Amino acid sequence: MSTIQPAKITKVLPQSIAAEIGFEAGDAIVAINGIKPRDLIDYQFLCADEFLELEVLDARGKTHQIEIEKDYDDDLGLEFETALFDNLIQCNNRCPFCFIDQQPPGKRSSLYLKDDDYRLSFLYGSYLTLTNLPEKEWQRIEQMRLSPLYVSVHATEPEVRTRLLKNPRAGQILQQLKWFQERRLQIHAQVVVCPGINDGEHLEKTLRDLTSFHTGEIPAVASVAVVPVGLTRFRPQEDELVPVTREKAKEVISQVKLLCQEFKQKYGSNVAWLADEWFLIAGEELPSEAEYEEYPQLDNGVGSIRLFIKQFTHAANELLPAKIFPEKKLTWVVGNAVETAFKPLVKQLNNVEGLDVKMRALYSDYWGQNISVTGLLTGHDLLYHLKGQDLGDGILLPSVMLKHGELIFLDDMTVEEVSHQLNISIFPVAGVEDLINTCCQ
Repeated sequence: MSTIQPAKITKVLPQSIAAEIGFEAGDAIVAINGIKPRDLIDYQFLCADEFLELEVLDARGKTHQIEIEKDYDDDLGLEFETALFDNLIQCNNRCPFCFIDQQPPGKRSSLYLKDDDYRLSFLYGSYLTLTNLPEKEWQRIEQMRLSPLYVSVHATEPEVRTRLLKNPRAGQILQQLKWFQERRLQIHAQVVVCPGINDGEHLEKTLRDLTSFHTGEIPAVASVAVVPVGLTRFRPQEDELVPVTREKAKEVISQVKLLCQEFKQKYGSNVAWLADEWFLIAGEELPSEAEYEEYPQLDNGVGSIRLFIKQFTHAANELLPAKIFPEKKLTWVVGNAVETAFKPLVKQLNNVEGLDVKMRALYSDYWGQNISVTGLLTGHDLLYHLKGQDLGDGILLPSVMLKHGELIFLDDMTVEEVSHQLNISIFPVAGVEDLINTCCQ
């Protein structure tokens, strides 16, 4: 049985109800209207009331009872240390392609947490398998209408999915999708393609099965992302996995494109999308912007490059000056997967008089990958590729390489360490406007 901890506050938003009352970081909420919240979902649900009785534990360990009267949906203005105030629902599958098992030992503990928690899926769009849910959690999903959830399907044939997840309960996926359909709840699905295991006819069967749930006013399967398996040099040798080759990528692209034409006619939507990586591995042109519809699978790398280029072009027209002074030389570090796609952007930056941006598109020596997405580059990779080189006045570093909210790479090196060893300033940039402003200010 998991124990519920008081919800520890890390931030009180200025001018909020909580700020007026005098809440401080370090305080913790024990109960709301007599109920101990298990997680952020409970907290938001309980706080929607107009009258709140809070039991609060201050940073010195003293308990306070606080009554609040507010408008029905008014937010209190608090941020918490974690979204879960009880224990994380951990994953009991042993998927051979799990990124957590493909890391070297001895790094920060959060890198090894295998989360299979529907609450993080609902709140942040992280993927879960549905194999670890006790009955009471299914009931809670239904009662609180926690939708959409993000589900790693990989295969709909029971024996193939069981082989991939190494879990006998993995074969129940189609019954579980029917459960969502009957309750008018939704999922976004992902399929990680492992050549020789769930590709070819198995992939076709999976996509046909999943899209058959894309019917009615609230389709149970809202979208499907098809993603290539990512392998690192640290993975267990006996995992029976093979990397996606250029030929395999081309084969999957044409297979899925054909199916999507059929889905588009039948359902009025592609329903399924290929992650950008397929096109980069195959050396093929990315799909046009229109093909991504509403970008339902952006966090899965479906359309993120196309969207970045679109946002860049739009922002460049508004924000890029004709010239800057003093002159600036910068090195923009990206994964070599996006090199070709980003060349026109570098050209646009260099049209600014006085600005000289060199793009360095790197592969990851750390993970042992020939083609790397930007988010997986590490501090080691920057040192490996850039040491002793003229990097100008500083490095433009996409913040997708860093731990959320902290200046730490995936290999536990800090930005400060890398900056010191390369003897150069590093400017983390989050998104297009940040990139352009850092170049031009």
